Amino acid sequence: MKLHTGQQAEYKKRHDALWPELHQLLKSSGISNYSIFLDEKTNDLFGVMEVENQKALDKLPTNPVMKKWWAYMKDIMDTNEDLSPVGNPLTEVFYLA
Repeated sequence: MKLHTGQQAEYKKRHDALWPELHQLLKSSGISNYSIFLDEKTNDLFGVMEVENQKALDKLPTNPVMKKWWAYMKDIMDTNEDLSPVGNPLTEVFYLA
């Protein structure tokens, strides 16, 4: 994902005050150990999470709470037409268990 220049503090502030309904939605969708990292030189965001149920995760984009969050975040990061964050899928090249 890509954060707009100068929006690092605002992005952190919004996530530090994550809405309870969004927190509950993510947890009930089987998401745990969710972290987002920022490359301060490029403003690239990298998210890592554990997912119990891929089917539940696939339903998130249609949830009204998720859509509301995306609308809330659109002014500080690159978004798609549906307001979801622009993301670039990555290919795993190494894993150590």
